[in-house]
Amino acid sequence: MSGSIKRFRPGAWSLWRQPRALVRFFLTIELAVAALTIFFAFSNDVTTRHWWQFGVLVGFALLQAEASRKIEKARRLITNAPHVNMTSVWVFAGVLLLPYSLAGLLVIIVYGHLWLRIQRKMGTRPIHRVVFSASMIMLCAYAAGGMYTAGMMLQRSHGWTASSTTPIIIALATLVFLVVNNILIATAATLHGRPSHILVSWPDLALEIATLCLGSLTALALDNIPYLIVLIMPPLLVLHRAVLVKQLEELAITDQKTGLLNATAWHEAAKNELSRATRQQSCFGVMMVDLDYFKRVNDTYGHLAGDEVLKAIARMLQQELRDYDSAGRFGGEEFAVLIPDSSPTDVVATAERLRERVTELEIAVPTETGETMINNLSASIGVAIYPSSGTTLEQLMLTADSAVYTAKSNGRNQVVTLST
Repeated sequence: MSGSIKRFRPGAWSLWRQPRALVRFFLTIELAVAALTIFFAFSNDVTTRHWWQFGVLVGFALLQAEASRKIEKARRLITNAPHVNMTSVWVFAGVLLLPYSLAGLLVIIVYGHLWLRIQRKMGTRPIHRVVFSASMIMLCAYAAGGMYTAGMMLQRSHGWTASSTTPIIIALATLVFLVVNNILIATAATLHGRPSHILVSWPDLALEIATLCLGSLTALALDNIPYLIVLIMPPLLVLHRAVLVKQLEELAITDQKTGLLNATAWHEAAKNELSRATRQQSCFGVMMVDLDYFKRVNDTYGHLAGDEVLKAIARMLQQELRDYDSAGRFGGEEFAVLIPDSSPTDVVATAERLRERVTELEIAVPTETGETMINNLSASIGVAIYPSSGTTLEQLMLTADSAVYTAKSNGRNQVVTLST
């Protein structure tokens, strides 16, 4: 987040290779922000106090960025997906303290430094995306600043008690910042043809809220007891490192090509379910899903197209399965699915639904001659049910695997259930 568009291919896109609607959206945001910045530059009164607060925020923002540069670099190396950075701390503090012109200049400096010191060297973000991200954050800052200014004007005109109403005004400004940011991200994702990436994950949203709260504390410290701003740095650096640790934990259990569980993590989930089912004497299902004639896809369209097919299958599994079901990739075109606490009838019905969904898929893939649509896919699915198909995980996996081969021998594109 923080003004990023989800899952753009790093370094591979120039501005004019983006969809035309997205390019127009880029330019509209950037021109609107440029016009607002010029207007604010001539309409805001900037005092000496504003300038030294601006200097302090810039100094601490650059200091924090340099101190955590290796952490931020590691975060970008282990995942291509955009993520929440820590710049909102300083940007939001600027929103609460500075005139709009200086708040916009603060965003430019912070994002320019981030690009020069990290993104430019890694080649992960073309310059037009950096400009667009900075423009989005500036627009969020202007919107939140407008909310804060209006609230403070009402406070003074109505004689409201500052101690009780200021926190409410800051909370409303925080909400405006988040809403505008996510609306812009959702719009960009939709125009780029990635509507599935519109929704923001709760961990990312929580982290963004945490950075905005730290920004509020930074502003309050700088406006009242300036030297207390140094106390913001330790928790901010620790928070940044904790986020990296969380990403590393997710990386350790995730198949990087599809985003599903890797084989080790899936086995661990299956072992836990086996223990639970043994204690409660309940049933659960294990499926092995094997794509039919997948080698033909690679040979005909290329391995990049094959990767897109695997990703599409993974997305389909995530959409069709329940939140507490577990899907993993075992390598190649083989997937494993764990269906906890379900009757044999329900497990088989789920397997049939997944098989049918595979046949309905239409996947746009890149080829040497341009984008091509792949359809007419199918899958052979083997099902094992605990305890009738086995009482150990090894027995269940062997039974499900044997059922897959039976399905392929019987003509493919079918679900087969075997018992021991």
